[in-house]
Amino acid sequence: MAGKDALPREQIDQALAGLPGWRYHDGGLVTVFKTPTAAAALELIAAVGRLAEEQNHHPDLDWRYNRVFIRYSSHDAGGQVTERDLAAAAGASEAAAAVGANAEPSRYPSGN
Repeated sequence: MAGKDALPREQIDQALAGLPGWRYHDGGLVTVFKTPTAAAALELIAAVGRLAEEQNHHPDLDWRYNRVFIRYSSHDAGGQVTERDLAAAAGASEAAAAVGANAEPSRYPSGN
């Protein structure tokens, strides 16, 4: 499968310019989507889950009422960011827009 190689930080930063709402943190791409309701958050989680199955690439995900915390990295690339992570983040952003969610990447926890 293509896209399994870890990307250099410069390439990640360039790609993030086209992924508003995402940021690089601790070896992964992270964001928090705030949805209008808890039900919309569940719709987003289901959509991200469908994408993950289609792409065979699954994020770390946490649900807190109307916020969905998402982190993508590639375990087979040493826990770093690959092309697959960029594609998955783009898909998650499209799913978030479809449920009326707004990205709040600064709300992603800084600590591990």
